[in-house]
Amino acid sequence: MRVALFVTCVNDALYPATGVATVRLLERLGVTVDFPAAQSCCGQPQFNTGYRAATGPLVRRTVRAFEGYEYVVTPSGSCAAMVREHYGRFGPEAAELGPRTYELTEFLVEVLGVTDVGAYFPHKVAYHPSCHGLRMLGLGDRPLRLLREVRGLELVELPGAEECCGFGGTFAVKNPAVSAAMGTDKVRNALASGAEVLCGADNSCLMHLGGTMSRMRVLPGLRPVHLAEILASTEKESLA
Repeated sequence: MRVALFVTCVNDALYPATGVATVRLLERLGVTVDFPAAQSCCGQPQFNTGYRAATGPLVRRTVRAFEGYEYVVTPSGSCAAMVREHYGRFGPEAAELGPRTYELTEFLVEVLGVTDVGAYFPHKVAYHPSCHGLRMLGLGDRPLRLLREVRGLELVELPGAEECCGFGGTFAVKNPAVSAAMGTDKVRNALASGAEVLCGADNSCLMHLGGTMSRMRVLPGLRPVHLAEILASTEKESLA
C-alpha cells in the first residue's frame, strides 16, 4: 500500500519529529510513504478567521498536491477535519479529497486494521482528545485502543478529558486569559492523574499545553508528546 503524508504546517515548522515518527511507524507496518513536496498550508487558519478568499488558493494547491493518492494520512485531527468537513465548500474537486484523507489513528485502526503496532514506551501516559478529532472526526476510542497495546505503557485516566484545552487556533490569540485558564485546568488535571506524559494527536494543542507546563514549571516531570512518537517508539528506537 502507498500513501501520501500530509505533514501539516505546525509539524513541518515546529515539530518535524512527529512527521519522521509517522513515516517510521507506517513503514514498519509495511506502508510505502510518499511526501508530495508541493503541499503547504491547508488553509485552516484563514478559513477559521473568515478569510475565505485567501483560503481558496491554498485549498486548490492542497488538492493538486495529493492528486492521485487513494490515501492521504496526517498526524493532525484539526487539519484532517478541515479537509473533510470544509473543503466541499470550495467545489467538487476539493470535496473529493475529503474521503481520501485520514487522521493517523483512524487510518491505523480502520484501514490497516491494527491496534498493536509493536511499540514500546515505558511511561505513565494520559491522553487528551483534541476537539477536532473528538467532535468533528469522531475518533472515539481509536487512540486509546492503540495506546493500550503499547508495551510498558501505563494508561491513566485524565479527569475532564473531553474538555477543550483552550488553544482553538486564533481563539488563544483573541481570548488569551480564557485560553490560559483552560490550559491551566487541563495541565492540573494531567498532574492529578499522576501521568509523566500528556499525549495527544494534535501538536497545536500540545504546543499550547507545553507552554502552559513551562509557565507552571512542571516540566520535565510532566511533558507533552505526540501520539505518533509514542507509537513509533520501540525498544531499539526508544523515545527519550
